[in-house]
Amino acid sequence: MWMYLGLLAALFLGLHNLCKKHAVQGNEVYPVLFGTVSSGFVFLAVFYLWAMVYPEYAAAHGLQFQDIGWQTHGYIFIKSAIMACSWVLAYVALKHLPITIVTPIRSAGPFFTFIGAMIIYQERPNLLQWLGFFLIIFSMILYSKIGKKEGIIFKNNRWILTIVVATFLGASSGLYDKFLIQSLSLNPQTLQFWFCFYTVFILLIILSITFFPKAEKRKAFKFRWSIIAVGVLLQAADYFYFKALQDPDALIMLLSAIKRSQILIAVVVGGFMFKEHNKRKKLVPLCGIMLGVFLILYA
Repeated sequence: MWMYLGLLAALFLGLHNLCKKHAVQGNEVYPVLFGTVSSGFVFLAVFYLWAMVYPEYAAAHGLQFQDIGWQTHGYIFIKSAIMACSWVLAYVALKHLPITIVTPIRSAGPFFTFIGAMIIYQERPNLLQWLGFFLIIFSMILYSKIGKKEGIIFKNNRWILTIVVATFLGASSGLYDKFLIQSLSLNPQTLQFWFCFYTVFILLIILSITFFPKAEKRKAFKFRWSIIAVGVLLQAADYFYFKALQDPDALIMLLSAIKRSQILIAVVVGGFMFKEHNKRKKLVPLCGIMLGVFLILYA
């Protein structure tokens, strides 16, 4: 069951990436990120207030929010700090790179998760899983060759380094999620609500330094409907992902790889929507990544 929940998370993440590219194109990055996280928080706050006013009805429909201690709040704040850094770096990179380059690099996240899962959680891959992960990495090298034809030289482009660091931080957060869900026994909605709450707080501090004092940046910001859509779609994806993690049999290394099937939507649909170049050539490494994900699932 947890694998199907992972596929649902991938579906919403794919749609989320399309809306995110629309939101950041020619726009100020930080207020867009703040708007998406705030939209997700408001979306969750509606359910939180509903649970406070009608606790029995909310509990009967699986929307009960847990009472947690200060130590648990501290653990959630750490996750918020990790993801705030990851998102800031990813949004900046997405503004300067094609979605058909950014999304495949983000798809290498399962490799970092794969290493961490072996070291921290003692998850042991078999031969097919090894093949699947290395096939994903090889496909990333092919993407770097295609990126050069669009004027994107991977080794000399700072935005490539930016998205790689963002991917590493995102993978670290994924490993941390298993600890929060399984070791601390947090349910998805409780973790999502407080995670968004602290992330909004962190981003407010960043914006107070980089955005609010600068009039030219405030004027350059354009509000778009996709900003709200990004926040809601991300919370939907996270809900199914955390529900999958609640299963004690769920393997974080496999779940992380399943989520990357979102690349199909980003590369195929996004490539046509945003009229990016070399779409056909990008289908070759795309197939490599999808085959790698398939090998992991099959194993």
